[in-house]
Amino acid sequence: MISSIFHTILYRPLFNFFIELYNILPGHDVGLVIVVITILLRLVVYPLTSSSIKAQRSMQALQPKLEALKKEYKDDQQKMAQATMELYRNHKINPLSSCLPLLIQLPILLALYWVMRDGLSSTNLSAQLYSFVANPGNINPFSLGHFNLLSPSIWLAILAGGAQFFQARTMSRQMPPKNAGEGSKDESMAAMMNKQMLYMMPVMTVLIGFRLPAGLTLYWFWSTILMAAQQYYLTYKDKKTEAIITPLEGEVIKK
Repeated sequence: MISSIFHTILYRPLFNFFIELYNILPGHDVGLVIVVITILLRLVVYPLTSSSIKAQRSMQALQPKLEALKKEYKDDQQKMAQATMELYRNHKINPLSSCLPLLIQLPILLALYWVMRDGLSSTNLSAQLYSFVANPGNINPFSLGHFNLLSPSIWLAILAGGAQFFQARTMSRQMPPKNAGEGSKDESMAAMMNKQMLYMMPVMTVLIGFRLPAGLTLYWFWSTILMAAQQYYLTYKDKKTEAIITPLEGEVIKK
């Protein structure tokens, strides 16, 4: 039942869109098809990703207040949980919102893997195509005439890992100052964990990407780059807004 819904709602529409783009884009370059699909999918999940990024930054900004609650209710876990949820509610933060884009993108990534597996290998195209989508017969898996996107590519895997590192750096948290006191212990631990993930995730990306078809690694690379660009844009935009709305005390705003 679930596989049938997945096939009807996600896999088959994405497969037909993939083939249609291959038919209409100049040069019938499958690499260009993947780049266009990546951009369009990023635009679709842009609102969710934006809310996720803002939620992560808001959670970081609330760390001092969360530490204060831990001190106040250190002997009553139930009251601390209630006070924490109240704090999130007052600041209009959903702690689960940062996970939503990932949960949405995982089935898309899985569907895209099967689309490229079936599309690039040109297996049984006509059985999956809608009546209004022309069957190209065979799909050339080579991009730019040299890169076989059906086979794994160590170079694309390394590029995807580098993009993962760059993207993680844009959201990395700084270690609290040494004189921050006992309240900074949890913050220090979180910062250390984030620092470990900063290096572990790129390594895992390279190891996984080396075993995937290069077409999927190409999607992973461009998707991560666009995600990093979105994070940078939102961070720059928020800092610029804060500078206008909340100037430093004593600073004269010139008009």
